[in-house]
Amino acid sequence: MSDTPSITLYRLQACPYCERVVRKLQDYDVEYESRFVEAMHADRNVVKRISGKRTVPAIVDENTGVTMSESANIVAYLDRVYGEEAA
Repeated sequence: MSDTPSITLYRLQACPYCERVVRKLQDYDVEYESRFVEAMHADRNVVKRISGKRTVPAIVDENTGVTMSESANIVAYLDRVYGEEAA
């Protein structure tokens, strides 16, 4: 893998949905960079700019050009692109 993370993960501290995505990234040994965002939903302008929503988790995958939010969607994407389904 490259020294530069290809995925940026926008997340909150102690968010169970965010941790679900982190576990999946770690399971597949995918390099990523965490960006912790504001706890107040209304203050998550950075997330809104990149994904169109203020919800977390959200990812930007530089390898594929994909930006998405919602943990279930992200986990399914990671399975498809980096996991067993990719093999």
